[in-house]
Amino acid sequence: MIKTNTAYTIIAASVLALVGFSYFQSRNTEDAKETAPAYASTYVPKDSPSVYITNAHILDGIGGEFAAGNLLIVDGKISQIGDFKAELAQGTTVIDAKGAWVTPGVIDTHSHLGVYATPGVRAHSDGNDATSPITAEVYAEHGVWPQDPGFAEALAGGVTTLHVLPGSANLFGGRGITLRNIPSRTVQGMKFPDAPYTLKMACGENPKRVYGQRGGPASRMGNFAHYRKNWIKAQGYKDKLDKGEITEGKRNLQLETLAGVLSGDILVQMHCYRADEMAQILDMGKEFGYKVSSFHHAVEAYKIPDLLKEAGTCAAMWSDWWGFKMESYDGIRENIPFVHAGGACALIHSDSANGIQRLNQEIAKAWAHGNRAGLKISKADAWKWISSNPAKAIGVFDTTGSLEVGKRADIVMWSGDPFSTYTKANKVYLDGVLMFDRATGLKPMSDFKLGQPGSSLAGSGE
Repeated sequence: MIKTNTAYTIIAASVLALVGFSYFQSRNTEDAKETAPAYASTYVPKDSPSVYITNAHILDGIGGEFAAGNLLIVDGKISQIGDFKAELAQGTTVIDAKGAWVTPGVIDTHSHLGVYATPGVRAHSDGNDATSPITAEVYAEHGVWPQDPGFAEALAGGVTTLHVLPGSANLFGGRGITLRNIPSRTVQGMKFPDAPYTLKMACGENPKRVYGQRGGPASRMGNFAHYRKNWIKAQGYKDKLDKGEITEGKRNLQLETLAGVLSGDILVQMHCYRADEMAQILDMGKEFGYKVSSFHHAVEAYKIPDLLKEAGTCAAMWSDWWGFKMESYDGIRENIPFVHAGGACALIHSDSANGIQRLNQEIAKAWAHGNRAGLKISKADAWKWISSNPAKAIGVFDTTGSLEVGKRADIVMWSGDPFSTYTKANKVYLDGVLMFDRATGLKPMSDFKLGQPGSSLAGSGE
């Protein structure tokens, strides 16, 4: 067995010591295990030294820009930012950025890392429970494989927080989960503390294609009828919950999730392409008293920014990916900037294990197309598309998504202008802890990639 091999042991020990986070770290104290609810987050930030970054070109993620700014991290949080001179405590690490760009960590609201893990083989296909059009009872976290090598590759692209969703085969696909992009032996160790659950829903072609010959729905009419029938059931279930009439033996996991949406505790993330269909979905939200937090893919969102703004609903989009089926046919390169210019919440997502590594390039493309159309969007404003707006869409903006005093020190230091194709993330911090450093080779390594026979990657950190 390779795992008893001395060489493997040496490689594993050296890499895990370098990273400073072990896949074999203890979960939490026994007391915490006894008091925590089932499936609760066990993520606790590591102790971090105070860090003072000076002479940096800072984008704060909410539209602010400092051409030569400073940033102070204390106890894993942003302590000061801007043009100031800090009084530094003994032991503070001082970094002269020498003009390097510094931004909030990248947030991806549509990822399938862990549930469609690398390598992409059938055994790793855990993102769709395509057994019924209604699977609101499933949780993405119960399919996440923390050893997915894709997490470390995303970290090298500056991604500090990601939202993992079930796939889009079903009308109600199940609950999504927000993760901290840190190595852990369990998904609970990655789970973003106090982040709300989400519900993945899908409209349009996918559900009717998957279930059209399996009992339905077979049309968009059928899709809507199934939604409404289940929301009516959820209203009845919520009424009983509110009255205390649901005992443990009578719990219904499907309706429990939908009732959570109606209570405002679970945020709807909805796969939807066409503008007319998004408008219909917003009307359905009015009928049953819930809000769509964001439409995902939203290729035609540029047609309805006023409706999105009125509803307070975000559009999570690609910069230039469309045309692969009829409902995604009518795309334009200015989609994201037009939604932004219309006053709605615009953001970029990946839906791709490769795309998540290069979201700074996606933002650069969308920004450039918008400016060619005469919108004159600043880089500081455009960075909202992969920082503060995604954080708002998944309900974590109170603690991350921007470089503001008191928030988590989730930070990326870039090799150049992050709007350049040639720029890479040089350093990535989560809660003030340096998790990736291109210069030293510091990078988490999945056990899956350690000591693989015949692999030139074994222990290389690449």
